[in-house]
Amino acid sequence: MKNDIQIKPTAVLGWDVGGAHLKAALVDATGSAIAVIQVPCPLWRGLHELEQAVEDVINQLEQSLAVQVTTDYEFGGHVVTMTGELADIFPHRQQGVEQISAQMLALLGEHTRFYAGNSGLVSADEVADYASEIASANWLASAELVSQRLPQGLFVDIGSTTADFVLFDQYQVIERGASDGERLQQEALVYSGVIRTPLMSLGKRVPFMGEWQTLAAEHFATTADVYRLTLDLNESEDMAETADGSGKSAEDSARRIARMIGRDVGDAPLSAWIALAEAFKHMQLNQLKDAVLRNLSYAQLETQASFAQAPLIGAGAGSFLVRELAAQLNRRYFDIDRLITGHNPEAKHWAGVCLPAYAVACIAAESFA
Repeated sequence: MKNDIQIKPTAVLGWDVGGAHLKAALVDATGSAIAVIQVPCPLWRGLHELEQAVEDVINQLEQSLAVQVTTDYEFGGHVVTMTGELADIFPHRQQGVEQISAQMLALLGEHTRFYAGNSGLVSADEVADYASEIASANWLASAELVSQRLPQGLFVDIGSTTADFVLFDQYQVIERGASDGERLQQEALVYSGVIRTPLMSLGKRVPFMGEWQTLAAEHFATTADVYRLTLDLNESEDMAETADGSGKSAEDSARRIARMIGRDVGDAPLSAWIALAEAFKHMQLNQLKDAVLRNLSYAQLETQASFAQAPLIGAGAGSFLVRELAAQLNRRYFDIDRLITGHNPEAKHWAGVCLPAYAVACIAAESFA
């Protein structure tokens, strides 16, 4: 068949369909990052959001690279991974996987395959049979890529909403459960990210101006408010809506975190709200450090190998937290950028932020070689 995906391609486009963002990574046949794009995609509002997001990505690619992504099959087609099947517009994950896959197939064309974890890449006709393996398998794609390039370590990908913790040893991934339920139980998956996570999930109280202050159990503010005030969050990665739908200035963020302790922003100077943001940051670091320590403890139980010198490898919008965790635990830190190939520094950076999309594109490129 003309333009069949068995023809050796010059590049592949990988997609990661999340519940809040859509990420796409274009790589060449050697796995080098050419272009990586992330756009908002609030999937809980409906599949029309995914259609618009795909259109936005393709338009940005075509403008920046002067190619026709959906028709020029020098790209070797598309490969899709996802977590968006968890969006509450779907009654269960099977339906979520099938509907997202059908939508992506309709938008991208017949040369689209889907990442099914250890079962590899499957065609659209096979999606229903492999739905449980396709569901939320994006972490495994990233882990496969990292484990191929380092012999041992703990890979930590902190995104807008969640954090993944994946051990690997002797270039092999150590899986701690396959489903989200199993991985949550093992703390291989923690719902704690640097943009969308409600601050009320980080604990029950926080120090403020010399006293312990109980937190309101309300969605008044998110971790993005914290990291805007601490200056840790890259503005270009701050794509999600705020808790109250208003702005993203320092004063806006301070006003929202003030509500978390029953205050108004005018009750204290900005320096006090920045100090409160630092306190929230350390609450989240402690939460994530517990998961790191549990995973490292499991590694020695499972492998009987010493992980004393195993580094932490950080990826995602929250990789700055992984760097701090490594420093606290006196471990080496590898930024994922060092493991990504390519000549474009911006594309390499975004590949680290959108690692699953880059990883599935690399997996597909290898399968065509």
